[in-house]
Amino acid sequence: MTKAITDVIQNTKEIFMTDSSLNTLLDFERVLDELDLYVFKHWKEGELVQGPAYEKYFVTCTFMWPHRMMPDPRGGERLLSYDCEVYYSKDMLEYPVKVKEPDDFEPGGKMPKMKKVPVWLVKIVMPKKLMQEIQQGSLELESETLDLEDVNQAYEEGDDAAENISDEQNEQGNEQGIA
Repeated sequence: MTKAITDVIQNTKEIFMTDSSLNTLLDFERVLDELDLYVFKHWKEGELVQGPAYEKYFVTCTFMWPHRMMPDPRGGERLLSYDCEVYYSKDMLEYPVKVKEPDDFEPGGKMPKMKKVPVWLVKIVMPKKLMQEIQQGSLELESETLDLEDVNQAYEEGDDAAENISDEQNEQGNEQGIA
């Protein structure tokens, strides 16, 4: 099934019209980031083309990449161990050509000709539970308060411990050198 660029634009428009969709996408992206998916080749370049689609226990999003930039399958494998489902497929993206001369228009009309390019689609089905767990973990880190004195004391103790270790190593070296 060929994806039209107008469908992608419409999906993006619908996302920004509702706060819940935008918040869900932020949670979805947080999970991908926390699972270090972006360290795998080309995962950063993906564009959302469909979703988020809500089910009772899952959220589904479909992302697109140019055909020559297939995302590294090892990233998808990482998601599988967190009960996500990942589906790869090839498709075509249809978009209007840039009009430079009259031949770039459809015959008998004012619409530009359409061009098709191959793309990769990756559909990710993610459990809502995973999204909630990762969100709660990040909220717990945000809500922690740090006492500056404790931090300074830890640094001082760390420096002292490092000095004690180096002093002990020097003493051992001296003892070995004398013997």
